[in-house]
Amino acid sequence: MGSMANSYIRFLNLSDSLVANSGSTKLDATEEQLLRVVMIAHSQGSETLVGDLLVLSHIGSQATLHGRVHNLIAAGHLKLVVDLNDGRKKKVIPTKQALKHYDNLSKLLAKAVVA
Repeated sequence: MGSMANSYIRFLNLSDSLVANSGSTKLDATEEQLLRVVMIAHSQGSETLVGDLLVLSHIGSQATLHGRVHNLIAAGHLKLVVDLNDGRKKKVIPTKQALKHYDNLSKLLAKAVVA
């Protein structure tokens, strides 16, 4: 295996141990993808609405996505904020917990590449 592949495998092992040692529940693949969408938009200064997530049919059905968004909220990774101009719109924003999770993943990625 090439060194980049080895780095990625080290990163995967480190990230698995991060979840195991944190005591938090492991997110499933759909939840990871949804959180990733929100985090990327957040990092670019864009807002994400619940409706934006529910149309991501390549990730799952609308019912599945709706349930996973609620799981992410219950797990403390996302927070809903009702739009003051239009009460029907609900913004989804990452919590401090989600930001810390991605900060930890970034550190692990750097560690895996240097190792």
